[in-house]
Amino acid sequence: MPTLPSEQPEPVSPHQARRTAESFGADARRYDRARPPYPEELVARVVAGRPGAEVLDVGCGTGIAARQFQAAGCAVLGVEPDARMADFARAGGLRVEVATFEGWEPAGRAFDVVTAAQSWHWVDPAVGAAKAARVLRPGGRLAVFGHVFEPPADVAEPFADACRRVAPDSPFGGRRPLETYQAGYARVADAIRETGRFGQPEQWRFDWERSYARDEWLDLLPTTGGLTRLDPGPLAEILGAVGDAVDGLGGRFTMRYTTLATSAVRDAH
Repeated sequence: MPTLPSEQPEPVSPHQARRTAESFGADARRYDRARPPYPEELVARVVAGRPGAEVLDVGCGTGIAARQFQAAGCAVLGVEPDARMADFARAGGLRVEVATFEGWEPAGRAFDVVTAAQSWHWVDPAVGAAKAARVLRPGGRLAVFGHVFEPPADVAEPFADACRRVAPDSPFGGRRPLETYQAGYARVADAIRETGRFGQPEQWRFDWERSYARDEWLDLLPTTGGLTRLDPGPLAEILGAVGDAVDGLGGRFTMRYTTLATSAVRDAH
């Protein structure tokens, strides 16, 4: 869910935090069930004006974004380092090759769109944008996007308190303002510019809301990078604190989401 830098407890650059990066497949079914899709407006903007319909989805996970692009008429190939996630995506009809993007071999193939949904922070920033440029056709689009969320204070504060108490290394022990994530996407834009292979990167923002019942939110939380590697005891304590907080709100709350994106079109040469 939250994007850079929060889905990685190790005190290193996100792309080096491989234990966390490849921990989400521990419960791929829950991940696919609980994680929200991306705004249809974003999908439409990515595919508008593309030179063709071939999409490469970097870090495709269980295929949440890939299925949305398939529904928009695209032919999608996923690249995913976690074989468990890849197997789940394949079961849903997605073509997936198991590799990190850095190690993936395009074998002469080219694409009209390269997407990275909630995954680009796991890619080496010294490699990612340049490799995307190499596999994109002229006029093809790179689109890096992900969700940012902040639960209401009545939910967020008990969650943070519990994380600090039982999982002090968790990145969720404090609040991370939207500006933190916007700065991360600005750095993505800088890396794209440095390749010299793209037009001016664009920054997109989509604001939306979703209502969560208690059990729906508790289903989602274990799929977030700060919690995927917790032992059952600490995880249960955190979920219990959050469940009590949601109960105090009548068993349901409204989450305000912001989906951020950095996108750029590959030049014609």
